[in-house]
Amino acid sequence: MKILLISQNYYPEQFRITDTAEELVFRGHEVTVLTGLPNYPIGKIFKGYKGKEHRNEVINGVRVIRCSTVGRRKGILFRFLNYYSFAFSSKRFVKKLGGDFDVVLINQLSPVMMAEAGIKYKKLFGKKLVLYCLDLWPESLVAGGIKRNSFIYKHYRKVSEKIYKSSDKILVTSESFKKYFADEFGIKDTVYLPQYAESIFNPKDCEKIPDGKIDLTFAGNIGKAQKVDTIISAAKILRDEKDLYFHIVGDGSELENVKKSAEGLTNVFFYGKRPLSEMPSFYKNADAMLLTMESDPVLSYTLPGKYQSYIAAGKPVIGAIDGEAKRVIEKSGAGYCANAEDEKGLAVAVKKFIAEKNKKALSENAVKFFEENFAKEKFFTLLESILEEYKTANNKVE
Repeated sequence: MKILLISQNYYPEQFRITDTAEELVFRGHEVTVLTGLPNYPIGKIFKGYKGKEHRNEVINGVRVIRCSTVGRRKGILFRFLNYYSFAFSSKRFVKKLGGDFDVVLINQLSPVMMAEAGIKYKKLFGKKLVLYCLDLWPESLVAGGIKRNSFIYKHYRKVSEKIYKSSDKILVTSESFKKYFADEFGIKDTVYLPQYAESIFNPKDCEKIPDGKIDLTFAGNIGKAQKVDTIISAAKILRDEKDLYFHIVGDGSELENVKKSAEGLTNVFFYGKRPLSEMPSFYKNADAMLLTMESDPVLSYTLPGKYQSYIAAGKPVIGAIDGEAKRVIEKSGAGYCANAEDEKGLAVAVKKFIAEKNKKALSENAVKFFEENFAKEKFFTLLESILEEYKTANNKVE
C-alpha cells in the first residue's frame, strides 16, 4: 500500500508514530509522512529545522515532508499559532502530493485540526481516511481549563464532530473512547486499537540485578497533565524509608516546577530528556515504574502510552491515576494504584510494593498482560487489515 500518514508530531520528537511508520515500511508498504517542524516538548523549533533543512527527506525508508509550524512556546497565543500554523500549511500542501496514495492515516493527537489536511486530500482525490484517535476533542480543552458552556468549547465541538464524521473509520486507544464517541457524536462504529510498546523494551534485557535498593522510575513528558508533583509529594512522605529512591526521566513544561518542589529531598533524582535508545538502561535500574496523571474526568478516558512500554519491559506499575489506566493496572495483577493526585495513597501503594514478597510474579503478570493486550504484532495485524479494507475509494468522495 501507498500510505499518506498525517501527524503534526514526528521524529526527532519522541512519539510512537515514528516507530509505527517505520514498521509499516518494514512490512512492505510505502509511507509518506506529512508533519510539522519539531518543537515538542520544549516549545522551540529544534536546531537545524528552522530553515529549509530537512523539509523533504527519507528517514529509515519513510519519506518525511515537513510543513511550516510555529513553536508552541508558552501561553495561549503561541499554542493557538502552533495548532493553526500546521493545520493551514498542511492543508495547502496536500494538493501537491497527487492522488497516488491508497489510503490516508491520521495520527490524531492535539489539536484535532491536524486531521483537516487528510480530509482535504480525501475530498480532492477520493481516498478513504482512517483516523487513529489518541486524544479526545473537544474534551481535551476541558482538561486545559476551558468550560463546557463557553463559546470556545462549543466552537471546537462543532469542529471536532465535523472532523470525526468525515473519517471513514475511527480507531481508538481506550475502551472508554468508544463510549464517548457513541454518546457525544452518535458514532458507534469505532475499533479498539490500543498502543503498543517499541521493540527495544525486552523483559530479559530490562531485568534488574538485585542490589538491596528499591528504585522507582517515571519516564516521559513532565507537563501539567502528568502531575509528577504527586510523586514528589509521596517521596516526601517516604523520605525516611530506607534504600527507596525515585527517578524522574524526561522533560516538559513543568520540569522546573517539579524540581523546585523536590529541593532538599535526597531520595529523588532527575535525568532530563534522554533518547529512546538510552531508556532500556533506566528500565533495567528500576524495580517498578510510576504512572501519574491529573485528576480530571477527561484524562480518565485515556491510557497513557508509557504504560505499554512499562509492562513490555516486564516492570510492575505503581500509579496514582483514575479511569481507564487504573482499571488496566488493577486488572493486570502487575501493580498497585491509588487515585489521581492522592500522594498519601501513592505512598501506601509504594509500601505495598516494598512489602510484596513475590515481586517476580508481578513482573510475570506484566509481561503476560502485555502479550495478551498490547503486543506489537497484534497491533499491526489489525491496523494493516483495516487499511487494506479502506484502501482505495472507487469514486471521488463528495
